[in-house]
Amino acid sequence: MERYFKRKFSSTTSSSDNVGSLDSTDVGISRDEDISRDVGISKKSELQDLMNNLPADLGLRPQMLDYYLNIRDKVQRAYLQKGPCQPKNHTFPQIDLSGYDRRFNVKWFDEFDWLEYSISKDVAFCFYCYLFKSNFKIGHGCSDAFTEMGFRNWKKKERLRNHIGGVGSVHNQSRQYCIDLMNQKQHIQTVLGKQSDQARIDYRICLTASLDCVRFLLKQGLPFRGHDESDTSNNRGNYLELLQFLVDHDEKVKAVVLENALGNLKLIAPTIQKDLVNACATKTIKKIIKDMDGAFFSLLVDKSHDVSIKEHMAVVFRYVDKSGM
Repeated sequence: MERYFKRKFSSTTSSSDNVGSLDSTDVGISRDEDISRDVGISKKSELQDLMNNLPADLGLRPQMLDYYLNIRDKVQRAYLQKGPCQPKNHTFPQIDLSGYDRRFNVKWFDEFDWLEYSISKDVAFCFYCYLFKSNFKIGHGCSDAFTEMGFRNWKKKERLRNHIGGVGSVHNQSRQYCIDLMNQKQHIQTVLGKQSDQARIDYRICLTASLDCVRFLLKQGLPFRGHDESDTSNNRGNYLELLQFLVDHDEKVKAVVLENALGNLKLIAPTIQKDLVNACATKTIKKIIKDMDGAFFSLLVDKSHDVSIKEHMAVVFRYVDKSGM
């Protein structure tokens, strides 16, 4: 289980008091390279055991920074599911404060839902700040009073209210972190997963629209490019004009094509058009070869040049398919 805690280095030779200060033979705790060691079922079992045996009393808990970053959110989620440690039936001991006997007031649990009480240390802590104090830099409104040392001045109830602070205080930000972590829709893995799925759907729609244009132009033997393909042109060429036609008549296509497409996913560049044509040519050739099934065929090849003195070769391929066509 200790593999999930960071090693703490001490200036003295003895380090037995530190949670993670074990020999280098202990798996996954002493050095970073040990963390990446594959321990299979044993590692999963130890992690589950750790989650099931998290100390309820904050006075006995390791600090969040003592857990490795890759399991910290799991520990935070486990504590949030359990809730703050509030032993309402405990008999709170009295202490002498300025000549008066004072003790923790159990009614504070109802007034401050974030408040925790440590039976072992007889001090109060902040549940939210304990979980997410590690997200803030020391000295930026981040105090140890409610996370490590604990609050014990029972006659100063106003300090509990002062701890909450303003809208942007560490306490309120920590509270929001707790809400976001428990909200699956806000969880980073869920958000990234949804974004990835939607990106794939959008790309498929864009690619299908582009392929429809390519297949139509190839079937009709029409040119793709236009003389002026700028945004201000009245005729941008067959490919772009046909794509614009699909945009004007299909809302799903309109949402992800041309001006609504990502800058690097418009699929309108000449090189992309050639790639799509080559893909269609490869698919057509494979279809013809499968359709021929070893039948006889004839091949007629001719060439000519256009006004730019560029030679073009035309290929006529004739065969009888399985249906006698």
